[in-house]
This record gives sequence, structure tokens and C-alpha cells, in this order.
Amino acid sequence: MTTDAAPIRLAVYGAGGRMGQAVLRAAQDCADVCIAAALVRAGSGLAGTPLPPLPPLSAGAAGEGEFVIAPPAGTLLEVVIDFSGVQGFDAALALALQHRAALVSGTTGLDAAQHVALDRAAEQIPVLWASNFSLGVALMQRFARMAAKVLPDWDCEIVEMHHRRKRDAPSGTALSLGEAVAQGRGVGLAEVAVHGRSGLTGARPAGQIGFHALRGGDVIGDHTVLFASDDERLELTHRAASRDLFARGALRAARRLARAQPGRYGMDDVLGE
Repeated sequence: MTTDAAPIRLAVYGAGGRMGQAVLRAAQDCADVCIAAALVRAGSGLAGTPLPPLPPLSAGAAGEGEFVIAPPAGTLLEVVIDFSGVQGFDAALALALQHRAALVSGTTGLDAAQHVALDRAAEQIPVLWASNFSLGVALMQRFARMAAKVLPDWDCEIVEMHHRRKRDAPSGTALSLGEAVAQGRGVGLAEVAVHGRSGLTGARPAGQIGFHALRGGDVIGDHTVLFASDDERLELTHRAASRDLFARGALRAARRLARAQPGRYGMDDVLGE
């Protein structure tokens, strides 16, 4: 956390969505952050309406605390928190670069060009992209990497479940967990990943990492990394009970990146040792 007395000035990009709303709620309990802009898409009915009750905004913040389409001229931003979705991501990154502000993004489903854009932006600003801002999931990734290294011959399957409205599969978190397993084994995920199985698939190849995506109800996010041998099974499971936990993790990441040096950061950096 920054040691400066002044609150960290945040812009929440995608403030009208469920995660954007969760970040605004979480910020109410944080005296060390200030919502300088809450950005919504053009045409949103929220534009111009008051924000939820928040700590007082200092001079130069967004009006009297309303939802806006673009921050007013002269607004100082230190961190842009982005939960806008794939179509809004490019504009969120451009806003962060324009203000030389750090970017904390939880938008999943990015294409290869957008990941390259993150790398390029990191030459100028601090950048943290994560598929999941849960501290528990961050620890789970560490444990999965460790287990994969210690148990290289065990079969590994990753199962995730989300609400019926989720558009991408497997989830970004499941893919990040798969990357952790692949890193622990010193292989590329693309070389060993299989997504679901159907029909006469034959025997399971050694070293394969299987992904299985379940959808239904209003499940916020359940993830399990399963390691299996002939004699025993190890399961690492995380279940999210509220989106607020992701918002708190995003705010913790914002504190870590505020006034940091340009570069790529991850949730491991937020956890520390």
C-alpha cells in the first residue's frame, strides 16, 4: 500500500457492470482511495446519474460524483480499473496511457493483439491483467504450480462452473490455472491442453491437461484442479461466494500499482512472499 497521505485516484471503467458496481461498493470502505471517474458506455442510462455514497471527492474529481462517459478535462487519474469487457478494453487501455495511469484489468477473453498491446503499454505504465482477483485463487495458482512440479506423472484435470450468462469458456481463471500447471511441468499449455471429451477418445495421453466448463444458475465461480494417480487423488478447489471479493482484490492490486514503475505485474506481486 502506498505510504502517501493523499488517496489514490481511481477511474472505474465499466462502472455500470456487475464488477464495476462491486468495485464502487468496495471503495466505500476504503479511505485511501478516491473514485475520480466512474465510466460507462456511450448511451448508458447511468450517464449523469449520482454515484453510490462514496468518500468525498477532492478537487478535479468527476463533478459531484456522477457516472460519466469520459472524465472531465483536468481530472487526475492514477489507476484505471477495467471490467468493461472485450469491446471496451482497448478504450480502457488508451485512457490509462493517456493519463500515464496504471492499468488494473480483469477483462477476460482478450485476443492475441490485445495481449500484445498490454505488453507494449507496460513499457510506459504499470500494467496488471488478471483473470481473477481473488487472493485465494492467486494462492491456488501457486499451489497448482508446486503440485505439478512435484507430481509430474499425475493426470491433471481442471473443472470450472459459472453462471449461465458467461460468454467465454473455459474461464480465464481455468486457463490461468492450466498455465500454472504447465509452468510447473516446464511445457507449453497449448501443447498439452484438451477441451472436453466426446466419443471414442482412446486412453488418456500422459501429460495431458483437461479442461471442462460447466454453466448454469447464478454460480459466481467454482474452480477445481484435480491431480490423480493410480493410488490417490489431490483436489484444489476454490468457490467464490460474492463478487465483492474480486472487487477487494482489484483495489488491493490498485494500491500495489499506484505510483509504481512501468512493467507487467501479476497477482503474485500483490500477494508478495
